[in-house]
Amino acid sequence: MVKHIILWKLRSDLSEAQKREAALAIKQGLEGLQGQVPGLLDIRVQIDGRLDSSNADIMLDCTLDSEASLKGYAVHPAHVAVANGVVRPNTEVRTCLDYEY
Repeated sequence: MVKHIILWKLRSDLSEAQKREAALAIKQGLEGLQGQVPGLLDIRVQIDGRLDSSNADIMLDCTLDSEASLKGYAVHPAHVAVANGVVRPNTEVRTCLDYEY
């Protein structure tokens, strides 16, 4: 099993309303990948409940069945469409941690 965790910082030039709209669109787009990407077992996007001690705005937490599935997820057309259409245009910092367990 592989965990794929991403933290994003939303663009600083977005208003609070634009940040909320972007976060919701990112959550909807990424969680919508469930059932579309082979080997993707679980996908959750955290956008609410952030404490003041946080320095990221959004967290993606997904579980895949193998490293090969993670590589397939990265290039899957549905994932690429969400990444290029919603995630990248609205974020300015990305941090990733992938690990096997």
